[in-house]
Amino acid sequence: MEKTTEILPIVERDEWLRPVADAIACRHRRYLNKLEAIEHSAGSLVDYANGYRYFGWQWDETLDGWWFREWLPGAHDVYIFGDFNNWQRTEIRMHRDSAGVWSAFFPAAMYRDRLTHGSLYKIHVHGDNGWMDRIPAYATRVVQDDTTKDYTAQFWAPAEPFDWRGDAFDASQGGSLLIYEAHVGMAQEREGVGTYREFTEKILPIIKKDGYNAVQLMAIAEHPYYGSFGYHVSSFFAPSSRFGTPEELKELIRRAHELGLAVIMDLVHAHYVKNLNEGINELDGTDHLYSRPGEAGNQPYWDSKLFDYGKGEVQHFLLSNVKYWLDEFHFDGFRFDGVTSMLYHHHGYVTFDCRERYFDAGVNEDAIDYLTLANRLVHDFRPSAVTIAEDVSGMPGMCFPAADGGIGFDYRLGMAIPDYWIKLLKEVPDEEWNIWEMWSVMTNRLPEVKTVAYAESHDQALVGDKTIAFRLMDKEMYFHMDRASQNLIIDRGMALHKMIRLMTISTGGQAYLNFMGNEFGHPEWIDFPREGNGWSYAHARRQWSLARNGLLRYSWLGDFDRAMIRLIRKYRVLEDGYAWNLLMDEQNKTMVFSHGRLLFVFNWHPTASIPDYELPVQGPGKYVPILSTDEARFGGQERQTMDSAHFSFDVEDSEGNKYPRIRIYNTSRTATVYLRKR
Repeated sequence: MEKTTEILPIVERDEWLRPVADAIACRHRRYLNKLEAIEHSAGSLVDYANGYRYFGWQWDETLDGWWFREWLPGAHDVYIFGDFNNWQRTEIRMHRDSAGVWSAFFPAAMYRDRLTHGSLYKIHVHGDNGWMDRIPAYATRVVQDDTTKDYTAQFWAPAEPFDWRGDAFDASQGGSLLIYEAHVGMAQEREGVGTYREFTEKILPIIKKDGYNAVQLMAIAEHPYYGSFGYHVSSFFAPSSRFGTPEELKELIRRAHELGLAVIMDLVHAHYVKNLNEGINELDGTDHLYSRPGEAGNQPYWDSKLFDYGKGEVQHFLLSNVKYWLDEFHFDGFRFDGVTSMLYHHHGYVTFDCRERYFDAGVNEDAIDYLTLANRLVHDFRPSAVTIAEDVSGMPGMCFPAADGGIGFDYRLGMAIPDYWIKLLKEVPDEEWNIWEMWSVMTNRLPEVKTVAYAESHDQALVGDKTIAFRLMDKEMYFHMDRASQNLIIDRGMALHKMIRLMTISTGGQAYLNFMGNEFGHPEWIDFPREGNGWSYAHARRQWSLARNGLLRYSWLGDFDRAMIRLIRKYRVLEDGYAWNLLMDEQNKTMVFSHGRLLFVFNWHPTASIPDYELPVQGPGKYVPILSTDEARFGGQERQTMDSAHFSFDVEDSEGNKYPRIRIYNTSRTATVYLRKR
């Protein structure tokens, strides 16, 4: 490795990285070299990422007609056909240039009445794999035939462009991110596939009412298998047609903005679907168009294909895709899926037991270059946009600016947190919970690495796993969630469900995420239609009526979540950074910490309720409870009154130092937040 004396700011701020300073400097130079080459050829990174304005269908005002272009360097012959030429496969031959781009021109004089908005088409490609009918990579609309179930590209050119006037939303003005993760198709209560329009009319108001300020949409890019949750993408520039039209998605985003909600897209650039009929795999007849050849092009753990991030055309395709969703649909940023798989040739299936793991031969340097460029592009094009990395490895520099030697993400997902909660609930009895371990997991992050904390996401809600509510209460949820029922399992589950969420949001990071329905303890797992369940939609929906039913306990959980979010926003808890640890009482399983004027008291003990419990506070004053998981309005026993006041008193140590303390009724399985008033 080339030696250098350059010490980047990321290394200056983290002594642990000193031994790998040269590797980080080399990584940074590689990115700068790629950026310089891009700027030399295109003027800027933003101008470079304009593939969606060149490929596919493009109107030529001068020639009065449509161009169609597709990059297929390995193809021997390419034709375009559709309903505009009665599906004659070999009538309209495309022409190849020296870069492997095939094109055809459609004069308006000849095709004005034939090539119309909604026309269906495909390309007929002769490659090393024979003659095949394919969907172009830059298709912006792909639809499925109800009878044959085949997918076909659709010429999408509405007479009037979508009216974005007045949409000047700035995602940076809403405070810390409170993300509501959602799936449009399964957001409705009826059995079936939900639509963009239904989501706009029914779900956005719920998210707004609940107090969240961002919605993270899954499964937006077209994918042939509904049950993949949108993670086996086939058409990267086409919003899924099973939910509606592109204009309906745009209307969803505009309406979200009107409600003050940022819209973050779950972006899948870690891999793509293997399918030949629907996807981009072997599109030009070779196995190395968007992938590396042979086994190097396969993602062995996900049964999918990997991108070759080192190939210029692939880099251009993906960066253009990033800009496309920001530009055409006004998304406010991205949660980059599968970042760990991208970063390493081994896809993260190793133990990261030493610093050198992040810089050895297992690292995919081309992927790091791409991710750094993608983050730079997002922030150059839309400075207020946000990027979130789904990375479990802890790659150094993930959330540091590219200029400082980092990769440039704004946030990373705190993936260790939900793993910890599930492990704790599965393996350790309540009375043996280690509150020091709990505190360590929640706060285990570098000060400058902004983290999205979450107790559970869609991953824990899938068949084969269990949500926190289901782990806590299991089958009892089907029989004892009515308010009149008495059940110790339900009582325990309700209490811990609220405590786990409050602990996560108040200690786990600078942002928070919840998957739709989990806030009120949705009882069903997610099971998409498949042969094994008779192609049923019964478990691919959200039963919102449960949370609105005043006879059931679900509404109590939902009410608590709203109150919790309101408190977090009002007192800017996420902006406060690390919580200040005041007390860890292992015997009574009680932890006390503060955020500004707020005092948090968590008693995790299953039975120990202690009158006149003495605890340290952050300063002198009157402490009044403002939120408790044990309040009657949230289904609790309300063993302490919420109109009480606790006045501090000084305790003097052996050296004469005085420290303020208060006394409270410290009830078991309860978390209470007190406000300090002077």
